[in-house]
Amino acid sequence: MTASEKRLAAVRQLMVLENYDALVVPHADEYLGEYIPLRNERLHWMTGFTGSAGMALILRDRAAIFVDGRYTVQVRSQVPSHLFDYYHLADDPQAQWLAAALPAGTRVACDPRLHSLQWCRDTKNTLSDAGVELLLDTDNLIDRCWLDRPEPVCNSALLLDEAFTGESSEDKRQRIAAQIAAQGCDAALIFAPDSVSWLLNVRGTDMPQLPVLQSVAILEASAKMTLFVDARRLPAGFYQHVGDGVTVMDESDSSDAFAAYANHKVLADAQNAGAWVQMELARYGATLVQGEDPVLLPKACKNALELAGTRSAHIRDAVAEIRFLAWLDGEVAAARLHNEAELSDYLFGLRQQGEYFHACSFDTISAAGVNGAMCHYNHLNGVPARLEMDTVYLFDSGGQYTDGTTDITRTVAIGDPGAEARRLFTLVLKGHIALAVARFPPGTTGTQLDALARQYLWRAGYDYDHGTGHGVGVFLSVHEGPQRISKHHNGVALAPGMIVSNEPGYYREGVFGMRCENLQAVRLSDSDVGEMPMLEFETLTLVPFDVRMLDTALMDIEEVEWLNSYHQSVAAAIGPLLCSSDQNWLLQATAKISV
Repeated sequence: MTASEKRLAAVRQLMVLENYDALVVPHADEYLGEYIPLRNERLHWMTGFTGSAGMALILRDRAAIFVDGRYTVQVRSQVPSHLFDYYHLADDPQAQWLAAALPAGTRVACDPRLHSLQWCRDTKNTLSDAGVELLLDTDNLIDRCWLDRPEPVCNSALLLDEAFTGESSEDKRQRIAAQIAAQGCDAALIFAPDSVSWLLNVRGTDMPQLPVLQSVAILEASAKMTLFVDARRLPAGFYQHVGDGVTVMDESDSSDAFAAYANHKVLADAQNAGAWVQMELARYGATLVQGEDPVLLPKACKNALELAGTRSAHIRDAVAEIRFLAWLDGEVAAARLHNEAELSDYLFGLRQQGEYFHACSFDTISAAGVNGAMCHYNHLNGVPARLEMDTVYLFDSGGQYTDGTTDITRTVAIGDPGAEARRLFTLVLKGHIALAVARFPPGTTGTQLDALARQYLWRAGYDYDHGTGHGVGVFLSVHEGPQRISKHHNGVALAPGMIVSNEPGYYREGVFGMRCENLQAVRLSDSDVGEMPMLEFETLTLVPFDVRMLDTALMDIEEVEWLNSYHQSVAAAIGPLLCSSDQNWLLQATAKISV
C-alpha cells in the first residue's frame, strides 16, 4: 500500500467513526491566504498536489481533486489517478459535485476555519437542496491523521519605517476608521494578514515569500484596534511603532474578546473572510454588515513614496535578471546546459546581492522545454530537467525587497526554437504590447481590458487558461486584490497607483510554454488628446524580451517601435549598473529591430 493509499484509508476510517460521508480538504489555512505554512499544507499531505489553488473531496468509496487552469497538467503528474478523479476548480462547482455524488441523508464535514462564510452558506444551501447535511467541525480530521505534522513557525515580525510606507500606522487607521463610520458601522473585521500588516506598517517573516504578520484584527470607527496575534511575533518597540490605540490579544482569546461587540455593527466580508471568526462574532451578538475589507482599495492604490520604492526595487531586480540572461547565453554557447534547479539557484544568488532583498516573492518557475507547458511548474517536485538545444526555456520569478515586490516572466530561446514557437511567442508578445499601450477612461475594469491581450491568440484559435494580470503589493503579497485583469468578471475599476501584471501566455502540453510578463502601474495620462482625462500604464519591469523568439513578419510598425523604445529604456536605465561584459550583452539584446 502506497503512502497515499494509507493516508486515504486512515482518513476514511475516521470519517466512519465520526459518521461523515464526505470530507472537504481545501488548500487553505485559517487566514485563507494563497501561501500557507508547511504545517497547514493539508491538501498536499492528502493528495501530493503542490499547487497554490485546489480542493479535494474525500468520499468513503471515491475521491476527487479540483484545480484551476494553471495546474491541469501538473495535477496529473502529482496525484495518483487510481485514487483521485480530476476536475476543474471553476468549471466543476464542488458543492454541486457533492450534491450529485451523495444520496439524501448523508453528511459532509468541513473545517469552518478554512473557508469563507459565503462558501459555507452557499455550500450548505446547495447540499440542503439535495438532502445532504453540511457539518462545520474545527476538529480537523486531516490533523488527527497527520502524525508527523510540522511544528508551527513563530518568528519575530519586522517594523517597516515610514520612509518606506509614506504614511504612519496611526494616520492609516484614522483614514480607514472614517470609512467604517461612513458606512454606518461600529467596527470592521480586518481579516487578511496583508491588510493587517499594511495597516500597522509591519511585515512578517514566518513565510518569506509572503511577508505578512499572521494575524486578524478588528478596527473600530474610533480608530482603536484589537490585534489578535501570537504576541511572541511582536518585536521590541512594536507599541511605539504603531502608536496609541492598539490592543493585542492572543488568538486563543479571540472568542472572549468578541463579546465586546455584542449589539455592534461589524463590517465583514462574507466572500473573503473566514467563516469561523464571523460566526463567532454573530454568536456573541454582533450584527454582521456585508462589505469589502475597507483596507483593500487604499492598500492597492500606492502612494508616491511606495511607487518610487517599487521603481527602485525593479531596477535592482533588473540588474539580477539581466546578469542572469547574459550568463545563461554564455553557458549555452559553451555547451554547458544546466538543469532547472541550477538555473533557479544562480538567479537567486544574483538577486541576493541586491540592496533590501529579503526573499523570492514566490517559488521560481524554472521550466525547460516541455515543462513550460505547466504554467505553475515547480522543478523541486521531481528531478529537475536539463536544458536541451533548440527548445524554449521559461522562467517566472520575483523578489521581495523592503521597498517593493517584483514579478517577471521571460521566455528564452535555447538554440533555434523553431518557426512554430516563434510564431506563437510573437502572438503572445503582441497581446502584451496591446495591453501595455492601452489608454482607458476612469471606471474601466481589468475585465474590460483583458481581451486586448488575448486578441491575437484568439484570431489564431488559441487561448490561455489563466488571468492576464493580478495586483501586486509593496513588500507584501505578489498576488494582491481587489483589482485584476481577467476574462472572469471583476467589478473593481483600475485606479492610479494600482500595480498589475501583464502576462499573456500560451501552453502546448508536451511541447513548450511561453509567457511575457511585466509589472505595470496605473497612472493618469498626461496627454491632452481628446475630451476627457484618461488612464494608462507605466511599465515598471526593465528587462529585455528575447528577440530571437520573434517572427517580426507578424508585427506591425507600432509594435516594433514600442519594443525598440522599451529596450532603449532598459539599456539606458540598467546599462550603467552593469560590468562591461554584461553591458555588451545588453547592447546586443536591446539593439533595434525592424519589420
